Amino acid sequence: MYSNKNSRSGSKRRSVLHEVIFEADTPAGKAFDIFLLCCIALSVLAVMLDSVKVVRIQYGGVLYAIEWIFTILFTVEYILRLLCVGRPFMYAKSFFGIVDLLAIAPTYLSMLLPGSQYLLVIRLLRVLRIFRVLKLVYYLGEATVLIQALRASRRKITVFIFVIFTIVIIVGSLMYLIESEESGFTSIPRSVYWAIVTLTTVGYGDISPKTSLGQALAALVMILGFSIIAVPTGIVTAEITQAMGQKKVSTQACSECSAEGHEIDAVYCKFCGAKM
Repeated sequence: MYSNKNSRSGSKRRSVLHEVIFEADTPAGKAFDIFLLCCIALSVLAVMLDSVKVVRIQYGGVLYAIEWIFTILFTVEYILRLLCVGRPFMYAKSFFGIVDLLAIAPTYLSMLLPGSQYLLVIRLLRVLRIFRVLKLVYYLGEATVLIQALRASRRKITVFIFVIFTIVIIVGSLMYLIESEESGFTSIPRSVYWAIVTLTTVGYGDISPKTSLGQALAALVMILGFSIIAVPTGIVTAEITQAMGQKKVSTQACSECSAEGHEIDAVYCKFCGAKM
């Protein structure tokens, strides 16, 4: 009987903790989200400032201390997320679970690589802390609609990209035949590079056609580039409009696998089957 009471008490604590950490429709959940948002923003700002040599020389010690404070905070958050879900391994191997791990791992890894010969490696590892910015997606109210639209349009976008690759390969090959090596078109891959730069209207200018026929083809590619830019935008916009018209998605996360994106009237998790 005492064991059952402890079990119920532990389950209740886990439920409350899950509501605070994973839910966004309660006062406690909103407060936790706001606090975490501020921590993420400040930690990313510290990473950016640490990359500025003048700032690092003058305030390196302060930034190092700030980094450890945020690392400890995010470590506690990561452990609590694992503890308050019924299937912690599912959360750990999820996209945001991996992002959470990447947000804290570099600082701890730097402790395992002492010595001046590893300073460069440590600096590169610490750059991985920028992955914390991905955690912002947790708290964007319209993120679900955007993700749904991108998923729905992925096949159309894939076909579009395939068509673009075909165009740049054909145009690059033609330009290689038209122009000479003196103009910079020394190979088909380099000509394809020129076609990509021209089609996307970037126009670095490091390679340019010199013959009249080559310039005519370049002008055609530029005009084609303006019309092509609008295609993926239209595809995604149409899918976003359709996604916004669909049934609204709840902010509730599954207490077992921490998955989100369920419909408001969902009774069971569509990912693991657990009761919501």
